[in-house]
Parts: sequence; structure tokens; C-alpha cells
Amino acid sequence: MKRRDFMRWSLGTGALIMLEMAGLGCSRDRSPQDLPVKFPALPYKDDALDPYISQETIRLHYGQHHRGYVERANRLIEGTRYARLPVEAIIREAFIEGQFEQGQLYNNTAQAYNHTFYWNSMKSDGGGAPTEFMRRWIETSFGSYREFRTAFSKAATGRFASGWTWLVLSEGRLEIMTTANAHNPMVFGKLPLLTLDVWEHAYYLDYRNRRDEYVQAFLDHLLNWDFAAANLGEA
Repeated sequence: MKRRDFMRWSLGTGALIMLEMAGLGCSRDRSPQDLPVKFPALPYKDDALDPYISQETIRLHYGQHHRGYVERANRLIEGTRYARLPVEAIIREAFIEGQFEQGQLYNNTAQAYNHTFYWNSMKSDGGGAPTEFMRRWIETSFGSYREFRTAFSKAATGRFASGWTWLVLSEGRLEIMTTANAHNPMVFGKLPLLTLDVWEHAYYLDYRNRRDEYVQAFLDHLLNWDFAAANLGEA
């Protein structure tokens, strides 16, 4: 089964379209001259998440941190066998199983992907309880939205040092997981649905060391349930 057909089967057409628009999918019209790791435009204006994430944070985080990962990844890929692979395949192939310290190719490519996923995991006027489709998944997997919210908050605030907090699909159920550094759930056989960046540069300008307030703002005001639903296959 071709990768595109697999993604249609596993994620649904709506999710595939959303991922391609976000710069995460592999377009059928992809030119060999295209850079393998994309730096897509933000899905909203850089002040759209105010007051919960400031324009200053977005400009620094997106314009410098995210861009830097993309540029370094493409320099490492140039002229190698990875140059014609979709970004998901590069991440999987560069991953060294069982090793905490990963190589530069994996770290920069995964961080570029993770950041694009993060921007799309948020929207203005987001957060709060999910719509019907996601509500059914949440209740089946966690018991209630309240239990999900408590578990996600505990995981995100408890993640030691730098990393990510994810909502993933694993063996037919939703799970919350955290990953260190650049790690992405796909290398552990799980499907990412949405993510929260808990590296300090994601929130320190706005919240200083109050990560808990940043996490609550994400859950109450920013979380993009539509993105998670599309990744689960809702058209």
C-alpha cells in the first residue's frame, strides 16, 4: 500500500488534506527541487493567540526557533538519500531506538515537524470541552472531559525539563504521553493528534516559570479540537 493510500485509510481524507495544507503531508505534486523539510506559514496571524501567547513569543518561537530547526534539517539532508523522502520517513529512519541522545538529523527534522504540529494544535477562541465527535473519543478513553483535562494538565506540568505533551491514538484508544527533547510519538508506533510544546522558550516570555498557567491557557482558550478530529479521520 502506498504511503498516501495508507494515510487515507488510517487518517481519512480530511486529515490528509489538513496535514498537506499545514506542510506536514507529502504532496503528490512534490518537486525534487523542493526542500524536504518545509517552513509553512502560520495558520493564523502572529497576534491571533493574544493574550494567551503574545505576538513577541510567536515571532521569537516561530520566526527563530522553528525556522532554525528547518534550516538546519535541510542542510543536513542536502545531498543525502533522505532528500527524496517525506519528512515522516526521515524522522523514522533517523531515529536510533533505545538511545536517549539522538543525532542532529533526527533532532532538527523532528523539531521542525513538531513545531508545525504545535501551531496547528492551537487556534484563537479554542479550548474548552470538545465537540461531539471528539467528546465521544474522550469519554471512551478517559471517562470524561474533566478527567482528560486533569490528566493532560498533570502530564504537561510534570514533564521534567524540555519536551512535549501529546494526545495520541494508540491501539484504538486515546492516550496522553509526554516526550523528551525532539521525540515524536510516531517513532513509538503512536499517531499524534495534537501537542503542547513545554520547552521553556514556548512560554517563558509570557509566563516566566509558571508553566501551569501556560498549560491552563492552552486547555481553556487555545486547544484546536478540529485539528485533532481531522487527524482521527473526521471529514
